[in-house]
Amino acid sequence: MKLQDSVTLPCDRATAWAALNDPDVLRRCIPGCEVLEQDAPDHLRAKVVLKVGPIKARFAGDVTLTDITPPQSYVLTGEGKGGVAGFAKGSARVWLDEVAPQETVLNYDASADVGGKLAQLGSRLLDSTAQKLVRQFFDSFRACVSQTDADAVAAKP
Repeated sequence: MKLQDSVTLPCDRATAWAALNDPDVLRRCIPGCEVLEQDAPDHLRAKVVLKVGPIKARFAGDVTLTDITPPQSYVLTGEGKGGVAGFAKGSARVWLDEVAPQETVLNYDASADVGGKLAQLGSRLLDSTAQKLVRQFFDSFRACVSQTDADAVAAKP
């Protein structure tokens, strides 16, 4: 499965970068995320509950950041296991383009694979669910980096 798009954010690039690297912000924005902990500068652990069609599962996984170029881009690679439901793994290149003082475009190019019961659901259901989850994430992320919340993100130590 491939996902590629860009989203305009109402903040400068530094604020967007800070939010993209803040586990608390990401935990609030990722649909179904119960836990997101950073245990190294380039590694996060997560627990996420997802419902895809008739299958609901809790996934535990790891995310690794590579090719980090602050405040511009990184590549993230992750894998999660959902027990009987199966597994998901993928990677995404994420980069930021500041187009105006308070406007940044977040670009992403991602691919993902699933296995187990999830893979049996069919690509149309998986694709539509992935698109829905991506929209939910970016709607929440946009709200987090809006001018109201941007000061709180930027002020975090």
